[in-house]
Amino acid sequence: MEYLVIGVVALIAIAFATVVSPRVGIASPLILVAIGIGASALPGVGPVAVDPEVILAGVLPPLLYAAGVSIPATDFRREFKSIGALSVVLTIISTLLLGVLFHAVLPDLAWPWAFALGAIVSPSDPVATSIIKRLGVAPRMVSLLEGESLLNDATALVLLRGAVAAAASAVTIWGVAWEFILAMTVAVIIGWLVGHLNLIISARITDTTANTVFTFTVPFLASIPAELMGASGLVAAVVAGLVTGNGAARALPPQVRASDHQTWRAIELMLEGVVYLILGLELFTTVEAVHRDHQGAGFAVGVAAVALLAVLVVRAAFIAPLLWFQARRAARAVAARPRIADARAALNDDGTHTGAIRRLAKRRPWHRRLRPSQHPTAEAVERYLTRAEADISYLERAPLGPREGGLMVWAGMRGVVTVAAAQTLPLDAPDRDLLVLIAYIVAIGSLVVQGGTIAWAVRVLKPSMGATEAEQAEERARLRELLDDVGAEAREEFHGAGRDGHHHAQHLHVIEAKRDALLDVRSLGTFSSPALSAMLAELDAEQIRLEL
Repeated sequence: MEYLVIGVVALIAIAFATVVSPRVGIASPLILVAIGIGASALPGVGPVAVDPEVILAGVLPPLLYAAGVSIPATDFRREFKSIGALSVVLTIISTLLLGVLFHAVLPDLAWPWAFALGAIVSPSDPVATSIIKRLGVAPRMVSLLEGESLLNDATALVLLRGAVAAAASAVTIWGVAWEFILAMTVAVIIGWLVGHLNLIISARITDTTANTVFTFTVPFLASIPAELMGASGLVAAVVAGLVTGNGAARALPPQVRASDHQTWRAIELMLEGVVYLILGLELFTTVEAVHRDHQGAGFAVGVAAVALLAVLVVRAAFIAPLLWFQARRAARAVAARPRIADARAALNDDGTHTGAIRRLAKRRPWHRRLRPSQHPTAEAVERYLTRAEADISYLERAPLGPREGGLMVWAGMRGVVTVAAAQTLPLDAPDRDLLVLIAYIVAIGSLVVQGGTIAWAVRVLKPSMGATEAEQAEERARLRELLDDVGAEAREEFHGAGRDGHHHAQHLHVIEAKRDALLDVRSLGTFSSPALSAMLAELDAEQIRLEL
């Protein structure tokens, strides 16, 4: 009964913090931490100690899976290199440099544990993404931060596991590097397989409720086999989420997707809330232990402040050349416009049609998939040219300059994964209470300082913002015009098949044709992800209404 009461109170607290947060202007994680601290001070509430395995194996896989499902596939493709640099390269650099810093200020701390603490405080948190979304920042910046906060969590936790393993046995840096590469590679393969298997099975489960129950298992179907094979279960869960999110619109019926969307939003909210409540509940006990064993908690506060400053400095030093790379990428893309126009002209000219296809086939990856006698079709080449033009327009609409870079630095706050990762430290780790407290203070300080001032930073820096109301209306009008044409063709096709009078079936046929068209233009990238998502949601709602 005691655990049941605790669970009910925790859920009420999470719902309360979520509702109150936008009204009082305080991030919901901070409200939950405060509730946890208050609860820990109540009479009869004893010390709280959570088994690290509960967090590592039970909380983080579904949390990261849920984040992976929500990433727009086209935006992720366009920013894959930058997201990879931020989430993998920056995380590794931060872990190493922070490890050196922690070893310098804590000389009695062994190198593996110094790097473990560096890995814990390295990953950024998706809280910033949700804040700047509400502030209307350009979707490109949101995609970068969202993709980074998704993948760097898994990277940091793989590094943390390697550091803990190094503390338990003598290993070389090359051994750790090989384990890292192997863990990531095997995990990606398993996550990819589980993601596709999930789409196949879910498409065949007609009962929406049963399908929802099945989706609860997917993160663990990816993480458990990966862990048993010595890979990263968290990376596998992320990849499974990405595959599922990318393929769901084509593979799954709208009822299932709508149910899954709401279900995983609720799960994500509950799991994040539980982690922050645990932080609040553990904080007093942790501070008391550090005060007892390390002559006060002031030292931990000082170390955490230095670490947070170092995190921002390293992040700024990394993002500066990344912006230079993005500027060069945009310039090369714009310079390619005349070549794309020439290629399209040659493709449309009967005299140069075949030669144009052959020249383009040699430049693109198609030649690795085709026999020497084969060439891509004119339609495939036309799709490539259209997508290339859409990618150029995307880069032109939202350039990344110093203002955007400054906001990206400040938006890289620490949060739920830093807290959860600290809780996964082995209970017998040396100076565990001190390490956990430093991580907690970094997370709380980051949420308070950066999270509390990010709206102010947007006003001061004035980064590129999202589309104006007029631009959004114009895009919606173009998209509706496209769908109207598709709908008219679908009706003619339906009548041509001699199925007049089946109005319900005709309506569903038109909706399916429109959805296929939406997914087709999504792969080309000719419309923004928010506009496509909104239109897809309209079609789903219409189909659900018809099928009730």
